[in-house]
Amino acid sequence: MKKIILTVFAASSLLLYSTPSFALLSFSVGMPLSHTITGKESDGTEIKSDGVSGAFIQVGVPILPGIGIDSYKTKLKDKTPTVELATMIYNLYYLLPIPIINLTLGVGVGSTELQCSTCAALFDKGSASQWYASLGMPIIPLFDLHLSYRSVSSKIKIISGGEHDFSGNVMGLGIGFNF
Repeated sequence: MKKIILTVFAASSLLLYSTPSFALLSFSVGMPLSHTITGKESDGTEIKSDGVSGAFIQVGVPILPGIGIDSYKTKLKDKTPTVELATMIYNLYYLLPIPIINLTLGVGVGSTELQCSTCAALFDKGSASQWYASLGMPIIPLFDLHLSYRSVSSKIKIISGGEHDFSGNVMGLGIGFNF
């Protein structure tokens, strides 16, 4: 009987020790892996991504919503001169207290802008909003590896009239530290 109680105690301690709901502070950093743009230019032309770089950062405490920032640039394919879509979004998220997995749900608002040698004269800065979900698995006590999906809505107005729709989704990979 003592052996069973000891085994259950050890297993539950390990489970709870690696769960962020018992942490005092959680910190996460990630990077975008892909950005798929589902929106279109004002004339109906498809917009394609040619790579994305940047970072996602989150800080939170138990029970309260956490805060985060997403900052990344997406290079647009087949554009001369080179054009990048710069995105900056501020987030509020909640880490659900589920043992074994770390499920995070969040929303954010921010801005997008096209960056190139002539873009400032042709396009306004646009607004962006998103919702996202992240699923993490503990890799060792206090650390988790997580995959995130962000659904982003963004439109940028053309100064001469019309607008481009840069809505789409961003997949990311990150690591979290809970202590």
